[in-house]
Amino acid sequence: MSHHREPTVFGAPNFNALEDAATLRAAMKGFGTDEQAIIDILTARSNQQRQAISQAFTHEYGRNLIEDLKSELGGHFEDVIVALMLPPEEYLCKELHHCMEGLGTDEDTLVEILCTRTKKEIADIVEAYERMYDRPLAEHMCSETSGDFRRLLTLIVTGARDEEAGVDAARAQEAAQALYDAGEAKWGTDEEIFNKILAHESFAQLRLIFEAYKDIAGRTIEQAIKAEIGGELKDALSAIVECVESAPAWFATRLRNAMQGLGTDDRTLIRIVVSRAEIDLGAIKREYERLYDKTLESEIRGETSGDYKRALVALLGPA
Repeated sequence: MSHHREPTVFGAPNFNALEDAATLRAAMKGFGTDEQAIIDILTARSNQQRQAISQAFTHEYGRNLIEDLKSELGGHFEDVIVALMLPPEEYLCKELHHCMEGLGTDEDTLVEILCTRTKKEIADIVEAYERMYDRPLAEHMCSETSGDFRRLLTLIVTGARDEEAGVDAARAQEAAQALYDAGEAKWGTDEEIFNKILAHESFAQLRLIFEAYKDIAGRTIEQAIKAEIGGELKDALSAIVECVESAPAWFATRLRNAMQGLGTDDRTLIRIVVSRAEIDLGAIKREYERLYDKTLESEIRGETSGDYKRALVALLGPA
């Protein structure tokens, strides 16, 4: 099934934080930086191990490893390495904050981070956000979004998803009927019902609901959303639906869009590769090839160069 874990980055078996810290220190001391040594270590350790290296580094040298890396590295290569060094929820908080700061909000990034994560992942993000920025994520988000889109994201961020209820076919049938009645069966769509069900039910329960919906409506919930709902809400609800069906396929499509057209959306490329490497990047690679008949590695090689390319390719794991 699509929801199995399939990482490309694993913890090192004979891990020694002090040894790694010493190697990194040596790679940055004196003239020139040994970028390859930095790539070799940091792309072949789990995030948990990288946190341990960070602590060992401070303990041994009285220095901040992230600050040292930043002063030695540059460009997108630096972005990848810093992303790897942050705890996952802190990295995603930084990305959320960035996409809401300044002029206009990048709704696609809000959707990518918030609509595709489990209840536990969202809870970690919400907790870290307030710690890092001294304001609740829900409040910042509400000031940057509006309407039904805002209501959906607020439901998600306030932890509505019910992972404890288990899967229940009878309840799924009721929810599917409610969705049908809220959309196809009436003039105008009742977005609130869509929001409530898609933000509240667990991904496993949603899978049942969507099957039941198809039986009732004679078309998929995805087709209904595209036909009945517009704008940002459509993208957000579609992301939830597609991630229930197959998160790896959804992320593969998002990667494809980041690399298509003029210029590469490096920020998205880095964020997906780094944030999915210990979850399902193996499955994303497979889906990418199935959908586009090209390997993700060949596409990334074509869009990037130098140490930036080497770091991303290392995170993709063996072909």
